[in-house]
Amino acid sequence: MSAWRGLVVVASLAAGLPWAAHAAPLPRIASINVCTDQLLMTLADPEQILGLSPYARDEARSFLASQAASFPKLSGEAEDVLMLKPDIIVMGRFTKRATRELLQQQGQRVVTFDAARTLDEVKAQIRKMGDLVGNPDRADAANARIDAAVARARKAASDKPFRVLPLERRGWVSGSDSLINSLLNTVGLVNAAGALGIKYGGFATLEAVVALQPDYLLISEDSDFAEDEGRAFVLHPALEKVYPASKRIAIAEKLTVCGGPMLADALDRLTDELSRVER
Repeated sequence: MSAWRGLVVVASLAAGLPWAAHAAPLPRIASINVCTDQLLMTLADPEQILGLSPYARDEARSFLASQAASFPKLSGEAEDVLMLKPDIIVMGRFTKRATRELLQQQGQRVVTFDAARTLDEVKAQIRKMGDLVGNPDRADAANARIDAAVARARKAASDKPFRVLPLERRGWVSGSDSLINSLLNTVGLVNAAGALGIKYGGFATLEAVVALQPDYLLISEDSDFAEDEGRAFVLHPALEKVYPASKRIAIAEKLTVCGGPMLADALDRLTDELSRVER
């Protein structure tokens, strides 16, 4: 009889009956990078999030700035993170070396995320965070949203490979080895920065931008107010004459500054803008 009971217990464990096994608790996580902040808020349960970086509430950089207000604001240094006793600390590759080393010396599990430069890298990082927080299904759903947004943007850009120049404050241009470049190429557009010889990113003169003659400018603000000299570059009369609103595609910086689920919103914004601008 005892042997029979043993067989029943073994069979029950194999079948995964509720009383036979209990799921491990989900990890408690602290983030000290604005990009890992947003991955964490999208994919983790709220109770898993112990704190976020100093920039999590910055509306210009964080797509989820309002949501971030619900969580403790960290300094980005090691000391206040250690007080939280997290299971995992997530950060960017360029977090201060001294901070990363101190956390590791204290026995903390530190996971770093690189700056994504392609959509494939973005989707891989979403999967990585989804696995880390114990919610891979949410990561799959986020990547599916990006794929669907890519399909919509490709359809909107299907006329011809328009040349688009990503232009920011003071003439900063995102080059051919950037996330913006990947977004444009993925949907069938061409980053005109290649003709300027800019690979990662760099400044272009007003004369070079005008002479380049791209089909469109990609900017982060559609406001006509120049609050400083940096913004005044994009609103220079010479540029506004050649590139009025009908030749400018506006996508907020907070949608593209990080690689994450918000890229689906960036791509949908691109789709809307391609439907609006002059062909």
